[in-house]
Amino acid sequence: MANTVKVTLDELAPYIPIVDRIHGPAHPEFHEVRDIFNKLVEITDAAGEECPELKEEFAQLRKVTNNYEVPCDVCESFEEVYQKLEKLDKTYSGCPSRS
Repeated sequence: MANTVKVTLDELAPYIPIVDRIHGPAHPEFHEVRDIFNKLVEITDAAGEECPELKEEFAQLRKVTNNYEVPCDVCESFEEVYQKLEKLDKTYSGCPSRS
């Protein structure tokens, strides 16, 4: 699980600042998504090989993104970020050790 989280976060890392810069003015909630994403990275890095505790961060993401609802006026990169975060959230939440 720890590796899945890290790989996905690494895949998303290049897109977060770009989407924030492009869409942040029209979608200020993405600034919060960026901040929560950075916290996910920080916690995951600190956990090393252990499975990180990210329950609170995913709860915050669900709230801020309205359960990863993609706005109708955004680019494919924005949509991809939300889709990957949602998939990671579901994978993490479905892990038996997280029940």
